[in-house]
Amino acid sequence: MNGGSLGQRGSYGSLLCDGKSSNNARKPSSKMLPVSSREKERVLLGITRCLGRRRFAMLLLVSLALLVFIWGSFTVTKETTSPTVRPTGSIHFDNIAIVSHRSTVCHYRVNSTLGHPCDKFSLPPPPPSGGRRIGPRPCPVCYISAEQARASMPCSSSASPVLHNLTYVVDENPVKTESHGGSDFGGYPSLKQRTDSFDIRESMTVHCGFVKGNRPGFQTGFDIDEADLMKLEDSHEVIVASAIFGNYDIIQQPQNISEAARKNVPFYMFIDKETEMYLKNSSALDSNMRIGLWRIIVVRNIPYTDARRNGKVPKLLLHRLLPNVRYSIWIDGKLQLVVDPYQVLERFLWQQNASFAISRHYRRFDVFEEAEANKAAGKYGNSSIDYQIEFYKKEGLSPYSKAKLPITSDVPEGCVIIREHIPITNLFTCLWFNEVDRFTARDQLSFSTVRDKMMAKVDWSINMFLDCERRNFVIQVHVYVLSFYC
Repeated sequence: MNGGSLGQRGSYGSLLCDGKSSNNARKPSSKMLPVSSREKERVLLGITRCLGRRRFAMLLLVSLALLVFIWGSFTVTKETTSPTVRPTGSIHFDNIAIVSHRSTVCHYRVNSTLGHPCDKFSLPPPPPSGGRRIGPRPCPVCYISAEQARASMPCSSSASPVLHNLTYVVDENPVKTESHGGSDFGGYPSLKQRTDSFDIRESMTVHCGFVKGNRPGFQTGFDIDEADLMKLEDSHEVIVASAIFGNYDIIQQPQNISEAARKNVPFYMFIDKETEMYLKNSSALDSNMRIGLWRIIVVRNIPYTDARRNGKVPKLLLHRLLPNVRYSIWIDGKLQLVVDPYQVLERFLWQQNASFAISRHYRRFDVFEEAEANKAAGKYGNSSIDYQIEFYKKEGLSPYSKAKLPITSDVPEGCVIIREHIPITNLFTCLWFNEVDRFTARDQLSFSTVRDKMMAKVDWSINMFLDCERRNFVIQVHVYVLSFYC
């Protein structure tokens, strides 16, 4: 093949298909005779080739269009048939709407037959008895990686049995109508209101602190500056919270926190003016009101003279202070978190299909024993503890026994609370707080009463995991002052 023939092959395309004449093509003369049969064949061959190319190009374009249409239809169908979890405009990961990264940050609640990496994990045998007495120690816990844990976050909220709409009592001038217990902050719910609050219905209105206003933290007692309130009202999938009142504890920095958690999980530390003054004097508090990962939230007009009771407000009413949060991990101020929050949530909530998790006491399972231990340690006034226990006995409280199984304990180690903020768990912590407000601040004494009353009405339970597992992801750092929060 020579240069002329190559050029001629190229010219056919230009001449016949583009309607343009090539400079290399021979122009017919007006004196020429009619074209020969050979030239006719050549012209027909060129026309046939061009038409073939046109058909092929058209077929190719049509095929590509069909593929694009089918793929686009599949994508739209997949996104529009996915269940709507919550307004996508209010939930973001890495500043991108959750709907854009749904496959990488959450999964739907389905019964998987593939198993879990920790299914075959089992605790090692306990150390042999005898010899020097060994105190409570951490035990091994199986966690998946922080990245895997974050990816396993459920897209949809857990079901809230029976209760779907929970609102709260507002009373600008609460009046004490009964002789025992209660506070202005809690609104003095009557015994009848207390009884009604355990009759769980689809829509309920209950006392839940902050009764003097519609906006918790604003002129309700336990007041918070406007800038901090706006920050607390932001939407977050996961938060970690703690508190120090009365300068009892030293702030501990979380360890082993993944980059994703550092970027997406706020750490809130609630403190009072006394603790703020100490932090400022020690130069630990920077100009942005931060200490390491912790954002410091100063509380003014605290409702109680007892620091222990003030600490129960954020601990039990966190859903009121942070109304747009899905999951929270509460740790007492004396504790240090040493495992990534996504791993903790995956292990104790998502893997267990639970919406509330708390560890049981490492030694005591019975409320009566816990009450005696509190009196012996001087944790609270003996008469107040006796009054509370006698009240519960009249309501049917009995010592813990194996007859209560699968309930494993009536006494929690309440230093850590892991929860999903849904109506049924919000109701539980509201009613638990009301008991703390009415009786003693020792929340271990009232926990099982509230739990059992609710479980008698609805199919809902609490994941009470081993205390040695709790000691695996939070550790208590030695302090010089006795802490009363746990």
